[in-house]
Amino acid sequence: MSILVKPIITEKATNDSEVFNRFAFVVNKKANKLEIKGAVEAAYGVSVESVKTMNYPALRKTKYTKKGLVTGLNSGYKKAIVQLAEGETIDFYNNL
Repeated sequence: MSILVKPIITEKATNDSEVFNRFAFVVNKKANKLEIKGAVEAAYGVSVESVKTMNYPALRKTKYTKKGLVTGLNSGYKKAIVQLAEGETIDFYNNL
């Protein structure tokens, strides 16, 4: 089971990383905070102070189109906000 799915690189997450030294990741739904902390420390070689998690539910959408009623579903996910120790940082752009 891979814990970290992908980093979240949005305007809000980038601002949090620059100002507050917090980084956001999409993680496995069944991962707990200790597993997330260990995965981030192993993958990036940093020390993690705290982890906050949020579960986002799957959203069902319905549209009225020429073909009739069309329903769709986007999948739910779990997001983790990781607070790093002072002086630590993660560079997502070094492998580009």
